[in-house]
Amino acid sequence: MKRVVVDPVTRIEGHLRVEIKVDEASGKVQDALSSGTAWRGIELVVKDRDPRDAWAFVQRICGVCTTAHALSSLRAVEDALSIEIPKNANYIRNIMAATQNVHDHLVHFYHLHALDWVSPVEALKADPAATAALQNTVLEKYQLPVTGPQDFNFDAYPKDFPKATSTYFAAVRDKVKKIVESGQLGIFAGHYWDHPDYTVLPPEVHLMAVAHYLNMLDRQREIVVPHVVFGGKNPHPHYIVGGMPCSISMNDMNAPVNSERLALVDQSVSMALDLVNYFYLPDILAIGDIFVKNGFVDGGGLAKERVMGFGDFPDEPYSGIANGDFHKKLLLRCNGVVENFGKGIESASYFDLEAKDFSDPAVINEGVEHSWYSYPENKNLHPWDGVTNPQFTGPKEGDKTDWKYLDEEGKYSWIKTPKWRGKMTEVGPLARYIIIYTKVKRGIIQPTWAEKMIVDQIEAVSKVLNLPPEVWLPTTVGRTATRALEAQVFANMNKYFLDKLIANIKNGDTATANLDKWEPESWPKESKGVGLHEAPRGALSHWVVIKDGKIANYQAVVPTTWNACPRDDQAGHGAYEACMMDTKVKIADKPLEVLRGVRSFDPCIACSTHLYNASGKEVSVVNTDPYFKG
Repeated sequence: MKRVVVDPVTRIEGHLRVEIKVDEASGKVQDALSSGTAWRGIELVVKDRDPRDAWAFVQRICGVCTTAHALSSLRAVEDALSIEIPKNANYIRNIMAATQNVHDHLVHFYHLHALDWVSPVEALKADPAATAALQNTVLEKYQLPVTGPQDFNFDAYPKDFPKATSTYFAAVRDKVKKIVESGQLGIFAGHYWDHPDYTVLPPEVHLMAVAHYLNMLDRQREIVVPHVVFGGKNPHPHYIVGGMPCSISMNDMNAPVNSERLALVDQSVSMALDLVNYFYLPDILAIGDIFVKNGFVDGGGLAKERVMGFGDFPDEPYSGIANGDFHKKLLLRCNGVVENFGKGIESASYFDLEAKDFSDPAVINEGVEHSWYSYPENKNLHPWDGVTNPQFTGPKEGDKTDWKYLDEEGKYSWIKTPKWRGKMTEVGPLARYIIIYTKVKRGIIQPTWAEKMIVDQIEAVSKVLNLPPEVWLPTTVGRTATRALEAQVFANMNKYFLDKLIANIKNGDTATANLDKWEPESWPKESKGVGLHEAPRGALSHWVVIKDGKIANYQAVVPTTWNACPRDDQAGHGAYEACMMDTKVKIADKPLEVLRGVRSFDPCIACSTHLYNASGKEVSVVNTDPYFKG
C-alpha cells in the first residue's frame, strides 16, 4: 500500500480533494474519499428575495455551465406559480440548453480532458505525412452517419473540416516543438508526460489531437452565438420568469430577434454540428478504440450498479413539473433509474421516476453525515425541507489552512450526500445513455427521434469496438465517449428546435413571454416548485419554497452533488469515489489513471488526490500546479 498526494488536480473547475488507498502490487484502489473544499452558500443569498430574480443569482453558482442553473431555477419558480411559457420561449430555451451542452462537452474534451489521453511531447515524434493520411482514415472509419430531422438546411458544404495536409501538421509539430524546447510549456505544463499510458497511442494520433486542441481554442467561442442572440450575452445570458426577454420581429432590423440574427444562429448551429461530426466524435472514437483494445475498460464504478436521470427537452410547452405534464412532453425520457447495467441489458433493472416521486422524501433526500453541515437530529431531508447550516470540523490532522488527512470517520466535505431511495447513484451523459438504451431495448418506451439516435449510436460504437454496451459503456472511456455522442444528439436537437422556432414565427406567432402571473398579487400565499434539467454534467434540480411573495427556502442539488458526494455509512460510496476504486494505477507517484477517471465526469470542482500505505504514512507529494513553488 502506498500514499501519494496530488494537489491540485488541474483542468477542472472549482475545489475538490480526494484521498485514495492503493495496493501497489495490484494497482487496485482500496478506498477513496471525495471532498468538496469550498462552501457554495448561494442558497442563503437568495433567501427572502423576489423569486423572479432567483435565476440571476443562482446562475452564478457556476461560470462554466452558465445557463443550466438559470433554466432549472426558472422551471422551479414557474412550477411553483403554475406558469406555462409560450411556444417560442420553449424552443429558444431548448436551443440555449442544447447549445450549452454541445459547447461544454467539446470544451471539456479538448481543453480539459484530452491531455489525459494525448501528449504534446509524443506528438513531436509524429510524421506529418503519416498524420495527414491518418486524418483521412479517421474520418472514413469513425464518422457516425446518424442525424436528426432537418426542415431547413442552408449549408452548401461543410464549412468546418479538419485539415489533412502534411504541411499543416508539420507547422503544428514545429510550433509545439518550440514550446517544449523553450521549457515554458504554458498550457502543457505540470503533467506526467513520461507516463507509459502516453505510448498507447501512435505519435500521429497525438499530433492530430493536439492540432485539433488548438483548432477548438478558436472555434469554441462561436458555438455560443445563440446565447448572445437570444440571451444578450455569454456567459450568464438573460432570461425572464414566464419565458424569454427577447422580442421577435421580422420587420424591425433593430429587434433582438429578426431574420438577420436568426441567420447568425443558424450558422452557429451548423458550425457546431460540423465540429462534432468531423472533429470531436471521430477523435474520441479513434482514441477510445485504441485504449479499449489495449484493455482500458476500468473506471466504471457506480455506473455499473446504478444510474439516474430526470429527463429533459420538452418538445412543446408544459403546464408544470409537479403535475406530471413535463415528463409527458420530453424528447429525452431518461427519467428513471437503472441498476446492474454492468451485468447486461437483460439483467438490468429499471425503476421509473414520476412526478409524485420528486415530492416524496423517501425517494429523494439529502444527508450530511460526512458533510460539513448540520441537519436537525441528523436526519435525511427532502430538498424542500433542506437547510444550509455550515458546521466545519476541519481535517483529522492539520489545521484549517494546512490539511494533512481528512476524517473519513467524521465530516470531510462541503458537498452533501443525496440519495435515491437510500442509495447512491451516478448521473451524467453516461447515465442518460444507459437509461434510454435500457428503456428502448426492453420495450419500455417507443423512441423519439432523439432516443432512436442514441440507440443507433451505441450499437454503432459497439460494432467498432467489437464489445457489447455493458462492457464498454460503464468505463472511463465510455463516460468520455458518451459526451461526444451526446454532443452529436444535441447539435441535431439545436437544428430541430431552430426549425420549429422558424416555422412558428412564419405562422405569425411572435410571443416570447407569458406575463399573466408576473405580479405577486396573482400568486398563492405559499407554494413549492421543482425545476429539473439534464445539464452537461447530469441530472440537476432546483427546489424553491415561496411564501408571501418571497423565497422562504431554496436548495440546488447539482450533478456534482450526486457524483462527488462523500460516502454514506449505509449507502456506500458516491460516483467519484467508486470510479477511483474501480481504477488501476501503474505508478503511484504519477496516478494519471485516477486523474483521467475523475476528469471523465467533467468536475465542477478542483481536487487533490491522496494515496495511503498500510500504516497511513505519506510517502510523496506530487503538485500538478505549474505555479506551485512549495
